[in-house]
Amino acid sequence: MNTEADAPRAVIVVSSHVVRGSVGNRAAVFALETLGFPVWAVPTLTLAWHPGHGPSTRIVPPPDAFAALMSDLENSPWLGEVTAVLSGYLGDAAQVSAVASLVRTLKARNPRATYICDPVIGDVGGLYVTQALATGIRDELLPIADIATPNRYELEWLAGAKLPDIRSIISAALDTGPNNMLVTSAPAMMAGSTGNILLTPNEALLAEHRIIDRPPNGLGDLTAAVFLARCLAGQSASKALQTTTASVFEILARTAKRGADELTLETDAASLSHPMAMVQLKHLLHPSRDRRA
Repeated sequence: MNTEADAPRAVIVVSSHVVRGSVGNRAAVFALETLGFPVWAVPTLTLAWHPGHGPSTRIVPPPDAFAALMSDLENSPWLGEVTAVLSGYLGDAAQVSAVASLVRTLKARNPRATYICDPVIGDVGGLYVTQALATGIRDELLPIADIATPNRYELEWLAGAKLPDIRSIISAALDTGPNNMLVTSAPAMMAGSTGNILLTPNEALLAEHRIIDRPPNGLGDLTAAVFLARCLAGQSASKALQTTTASVFEILARTAKRGADELTLETDAASLSHPMAMVQLKHLLHPSRDRRA
C-alpha cells in the first residue's frame, strides 16, 4: 500500500537559468523546494544575468541534445516520483515539441499529474521571443496544459486582441486557455493597484495589491511556481490565489524597500510559507458559457 510519503511530489521545471539573479529556474526552483517539493531543473538556456541588466553570453543547448535530455527524463526509472511539470521561458522553438512529449509521457503514466504552462513570450512592449516560439507555445503547449499563467500582455497576443479591462480579460481567458488560467498584471478595482485574475470552470477571482514602481524581474516565474505549490498542497482555488499573491507581493515589497535589483528570495523565504501581506480577494461574476460549444 502506498503511503503519503510514497506519493509523487517532484516537479520538473523547464525554464531559463541565470548565473546572477532570481528569474526563471532560479526563482521557481527556490520557491518549490522551500515549500517542500523536490525539483528536477531543466535549463532551456543559460545567461550571465537577466537581459534587462544588459547583454551577456547566451548559451542555448542544441535542439538534438535538448530533445535527448528530455527523452532521458521520459524514460527515467524515477519518473514515478514526478507529480507536475512547470514550463517557463524556452530558448528555442524546437524545444516546444520536447516539452510536449515529456508532458504526454508523464500524464500517460500518471493521469493525475499537473502541467502548468507559463507562456513567457512578451510584456507591455510586445513579443520578446520569436514568432515561431510564441506560436509553438500557443498551439502545442497551451492545449495540453491544466493551468496557464500568462501576464495580461501575453494573453492579448494569444487572444489576438487588446484587453483593456477585467471583463475582456475574463472572456479571453475562457476562450484561449485551459480550464484554469491565472492572468497576472491585470487591471484592479482599487486605484493604484494591480491584480491577478484566476479563472476556473466555476469561479472568477481577483486578488489585488498596490502597485510598486520599477519592480525587479522574476515575478511571473515566482507566481507560477508558488501557485503550483499551493495547488499541489491541496488549497482551494481562492485560497491558492490569495496566498500566492500575498507571498509574491510581500517579497516584492521587501525587495523594493531594500533597493535591490533582483528579488531577494533567500532573505524572504519565510514569505513563501507564511505571508503576512494583506491582499484583497474579490469574487467576480463568472460568465455563463458552455465552453464545449
